[in-house]
Amino acid sequence: MLRKIFTTTAAVALSAGAASADYALTILHTNDFHARFEPISKYDSGCSSEDNTEGKCFGGSARLVTAIDSARARTNNSILVDGGDQFQGTLFYTYYKGKLAAEMMNKMRYDAMTVGNHEFDDGPEVLRGFMDAVDFPVLMSNADVSGEDMLAGKLAKSTVIERGGEKLGLIGLTPHDTPELSSPGANIVFTDPVDAVQDEVDKLTEMGINKIIVLSHSGYNVDKKVAAETTGVDVIVGGHTNTLLSNTSDRAEGPYPTMVGNTAIVSAYAYGKFLGELNVTFDDAGAIVEATGEPIIMDAAVAEEEATKSRIAEAAIPLDEIRNKVVAETADEIIGAKTECRAVECAMGNLIADAMLDRVKKQGIQIAIQNGGGIRASIDAGPVTMGEVLTVLPFQNTLSTFQVTGATMLEALENGVSQIEDGAGRFPQVAGMTFAFDKSQPAGSRISDVMVGGEPLDMAKVYGVVSNNFVRNGGDGYAMFRDAMNVYDFGPDLADVTAEYLAKHSPFKPYTDDRIVAK
Repeated sequence: MLRKIFTTTAAVALSAGAASADYALTILHTNDFHARFEPISKYDSGCSSEDNTEGKCFGGSARLVTAIDSARARTNNSILVDGGDQFQGTLFYTYYKGKLAAEMMNKMRYDAMTVGNHEFDDGPEVLRGFMDAVDFPVLMSNADVSGEDMLAGKLAKSTVIERGGEKLGLIGLTPHDTPELSSPGANIVFTDPVDAVQDEVDKLTEMGINKIIVLSHSGYNVDKKVAAETTGVDVIVGGHTNTLLSNTSDRAEGPYPTMVGNTAIVSAYAYGKFLGELNVTFDDAGAIVEATGEPIIMDAAVAEEEATKSRIAEAAIPLDEIRNKVVAETADEIIGAKTECRAVECAMGNLIADAMLDRVKKQGIQIAIQNGGGIRASIDAGPVTMGEVLTVLPFQNTLSTFQVTGATMLEALENGVSQIEDGAGRFPQVAGMTFAFDKSQPAGSRISDVMVGGEPLDMAKVYGVVSNNFVRNGGDGYAMFRDAMNVYDFGPDLADVTAEYLAKHSPFKPYTDDRIVAK
C-alpha cells in the first residue's frame, strides 16, 4: 500500500459553499519525464540498485504505477495527463525512441498529453510512430501541421473526454520557439500560445464545454501569461521549465496551485520525481469553487510495482554493457543542475566546454561554446560510468567547428543571456574566453568585458569556434552561426569527447574559475 506521503495541503477557496451540482475532479499529472524509466538519484541521473534498495532513489515507472493506482482509488473521478517531453534523456530513448514511453503510458492509462519540444528531436516521423502506438490523444494547438504529411489530420489541437458524466475540454500547447529548440522540420508553422489557446477555448465553449484544461509545455512564465490573457481556461498543467510548485517545499517556485485570476496552474518538477495531484471542484457553470493539492514525491515510501519493475529491467538489458562501463573517477560532484547551468558558470559546463576545446585546439580553434540546455544532469562523486555521461549529454550531438567574426561572437553571447529570466537553455557555457553580463540591462545589451585568450574581443577578427551541431545549426536562438565560415558539423559525439576528457584527467576535480561573471 502507498502510505500518505504529504502531510499538508493548501486550499484555494474561490467561493463560499458548495452547491449540490458541484463536480469534483482529481487531475493527476506528470511532465518532463525524459525517459527516466528507472529510479533516479538526487542528482536526477542514474541510481544504482544498491542505493535503490537502501531507499536513496526517486521515481521510475514502477513507482509511478503504484502512486497512480493509489491516487485513483482515493477519488471517484480522475484523469491522468502529461505536460510533454516524454522523449530524450537516457539510453532508453536512444535505443527505443518512443516505443517504451508509449508502452508505459498505455499501462498507466494516460488520458492525454501535449507535445513537448523534445518530441520533435528525431523529426515528425518518430513522433508519429509514438502517436500511432498510444491509446490516448496527443495534442498541440499552437501550430499549423497541415503541411507536414506525418502529422496532418492526426495531431489535434484539442479534444473532449468524458469523466463522471461531465465533458472536459483538453488543449495542448508547445513552445513557440520549438524550431530553435528541436527538429520539427520546415513544414510546421508554430503560432502564438495565447491566441491559439483562446481559439480552442472559444470552439470548446461553443460546443457547451465549460471545464477546460490546458496541457502546456511552454514554461511557468508563459503559463501565467496564458492564464492572464485568455478567458475560459480553468486549469493549466505545466511543463518545459521543470518547475516545482508546492505549498510545503522550500525549493518551490510558487504555490500549488498558482492562481492567476480564476485559473489554477500546476507543475510537478520533472523526471518522474513527483506525481501531481490536484483536486478541483467546479460549480454547475464550470467555474472553480476550490482547488487543492500537492505533488507527491516518488521516494522510497512508494513501493515499486513488481511487473513494471521487471519489464524495465528487461528493457535495460541491451543498454547495460554500454552504460555500466566506468570511464573515470571524479573527486567531487560535478554540478550540472538546470538552475546553475542556465544562469551562471557551472562546473559541468566548464568540463564540457574544456573537453570540446581540448579536442580541436590543434585545428586553430580558440573558443568553445555549449548551450546550458544541452546539459541534463549532474554526476556524483566517485566512479563515473558512460551511462552517467550519456544522461548528462543524451542528444547524440556531434562536435561542430566553424569560423565567425568577433561581432558575430558578441551577438551569440547576447543571445545566450537574452532569456536568463526564463531559465532558457541558450545560456552559454564557454572555454577559451571570459565575459561578464548584467541581466538588469535590456536583452541585447547585457554583455561586456569579453576576452579571448587574454585579449579583448576584436569585432573584425575571425575566430575559430567549436560547439555542438545543434547550436551551430541555429538551435536555442543561435541563428547567427548558420552562416558561419569553414563549417564542419560531423565531428565525434559530444558525450564520447567528454568521457575521454574525463578519463584523461581522472580523478577529475570539478572547478569554476570566473570565466563568466554576473554583474
